[in-house]
Amino acid sequence: MGSVNELEHKSLFRKEEEDATQAKAASLMEQGSLSLSFPEHATKSPKNSVLRSIKIVIFSNKLNMLLPFGPLAILVHYMIDSKGWVFLLSLIGITPLAERLGYATEQLAFYTGPTVGGLLNATFGNVTELIISIFALKNGMIRVVQLTLLGSILSNMLLVLGCAFFCGGLVFYQKDQVFDKGIAVVNSGLLLMAVMGILFPAVLHYTHSEVHAGSSEMALSRFSSCIMLIAYAAYLFFQLKSQSNSYSPLEEETNENEETCGEDEDPEISKWEAIIWLSILTAWVSLLSGYLVDAIEGASVSWNIPIAFISVILLPIVGNAAEHAGAIMFAMKDKLDLSLGVAIGSSIQISMFVVPFCVVIGWMMGEQMDLNFQLFETAMLFITVIVVAFFLQEGTSNYFKGLMLILCYLIVAASFFVHEDPHEESLV
Repeated sequence: MGSVNELEHKSLFRKEEEDATQAKAASLMEQGSLSLSFPEHATKSPKNSVLRSIKIVIFSNKLNMLLPFGPLAILVHYMIDSKGWVFLLSLIGITPLAERLGYATEQLAFYTGPTVGGLLNATFGNVTELIISIFALKNGMIRVVQLTLLGSILSNMLLVLGCAFFCGGLVFYQKDQVFDKGIAVVNSGLLLMAVMGILFPAVLHYTHSEVHAGSSEMALSRFSSCIMLIAYAAYLFFQLKSQSNSYSPLEEETNENEETCGEDEDPEISKWEAIIWLSILTAWVSLLSGYLVDAIEGASVSWNIPIAFISVILLPIVGNAAEHAGAIMFAMKDKLDLSLGVAIGSSIQISMFVVPFCVVIGWMMGEQMDLNFQLFETAMLFITVIVVAFFLQEGTSNYFKGLMLILCYLIVAASFFVHEDPHEESLV
């Protein structure tokens, strides 16, 4: 009996040893799997040569075939001095630069994390419009700034979103495409707040109810601009922190892209390459923007087209060409939340960040930049936001809704073509 008990005791002891060994092995395997999983999510910084970096950034996109139009615009400016051609060539030359700025920002976001990456995208998402606006402000062309930013908002809400709905609806014509209704409602509310900030200075001006004539309107614009910037900062915090789950891609999209997401997680260029390319591209956009702004008046005379039409329609269409293509591409892949992020998100950035930021910059420059976009333009913006909010309230889209938005944009374009700005002399 003693030997049997001893054998049982040994067998139990061995079993405990085996269990402990298995548990230890399991823990080591877990640690190993965790340590192996970290590199999958860690950012692998590539080591590219200068030629390799140029090939990735410059020669990897077919849109960059338009890059030579930038230097050509500068040559035409000094050799022929044809304002119409300088304006057209500069406009075409800026188009691929805007897309490459977005690419460099995305590459830099790999190294900064989602929060700083979101801030970078918010900052550089409309850097082209911001640079053009600052150059126009330096030249005292306040109405060009107002009309260009207004045109970007209208273009994104009507043309970009309309084309996305229309193309996506044609591909998936047998069903209604679905997007996050809650996010759309929040975005509509922000756009209405932007309309409020722009509407009240215009109402104050046209009702002649200023306490201090000539200064109350400007004071209200500057105060409202500061409030709008605070609201936009709160929106970014809400989007990136408080509601990060709500603003992440839907589970269906995540599952569909699970196999391919690993390929997209690794950046193509290093952090310092992205910073250098951002600096180079921003400097080149700034240079071309100077020629573009200087040629607006001459282009208007050469083509016999109102400056208001050039500022509201032509500049935003060409300047946002890359965003247009991106929104349409996402919609045709049934990813309408991403399309809305491009179209409506860009409109929010311009109306809640770029417009009030230009007011503050103009304040620092001593320019009388305000939020009074005049009655015709403010009414156009107000009606556009209301129409888009109605189209978004159901959380579904189809090709008919897209067609209606495109037709609305054609009405807007025709209206500005026949509209004579009452401050035409301040445009130039």
